[in-house]
Amino acid sequence: MHVPDGFLSPQTYLPAYAVAGVAWLWAARGLRRELDDQTVPKLAAMTALAYGLGLIMLPIPGGTSGHLLGVAMLALLFGVRLAFLSYSLVLLLQSLLFGAGGITALPVNALAMGLAGAGVAALVFHALRRLGEPMAVVLAAWCSVMLPGLIVGLVLGLQPLIAQRPDGTPLFFPFGFSIVLPAVLVPHAVIGVGEAALTLVVWRFARSRGWRPGLSRRSGAEGRT
Repeated sequence: MHVPDGFLSPQTYLPAYAVAGVAWLWAARGLRRELDDQTVPKLAAMTALAYGLGLIMLPIPGGTSGHLLGVAMLALLFGVRLAFLSYSLVLLLQSLLFGAGGITALPVNALAMGLAGAGVAALVFHALRRLGEPMAVVLAAWCSVMLPGLIVGLVLGLQPLIAQRPDGTPLFFPFGFSIVLPAVLVPHAVIGVGEAALTLVVWRFARSRGWRPGLSRRSGAEGRT
């Protein structure tokens, strides 16, 4: 799902940076109160896992790639805000160190995978928790892959409509919605199954070690024992 440089127009990534900047400021509010001696090593370990997962990229038609995210496990264990910040850091390091995703595409990637992915995981988990935590975790993780995939597909499919040469040739990403949405969503529906299985394993491990679920606290500073 890493979108490289050159795929997004300035009309897309400049406003996205503005929106992401506001979101990063929101997520960073009260950060010092949320990070204590117990939370930091747990968050660091899960962030490192998400970082590694994101480097195992599967090619997707159209020039993008797909991969496990790990954002659902971050959201469920530490809350949406910490998950968003952690995954934004993951994306930044992957872009700078490995060229996995472009700097111009960073805000779109961060908003789609970090914020929307974490947010939908939290919403789905809360909505389905009464039906059983394992089912809620699995569906939350699957949705945390599908919604970012949909957002990325919509952003990419929009590019031919907003940035064209005088003859109508797209300046950036050349494929419209009819091509890019199936190309992104179908593979990610399969990737989401792997995401769900991994998230459930991590969730069970964390609960067996006495970690408190991140979504049980208002501040999002959970995962503390």
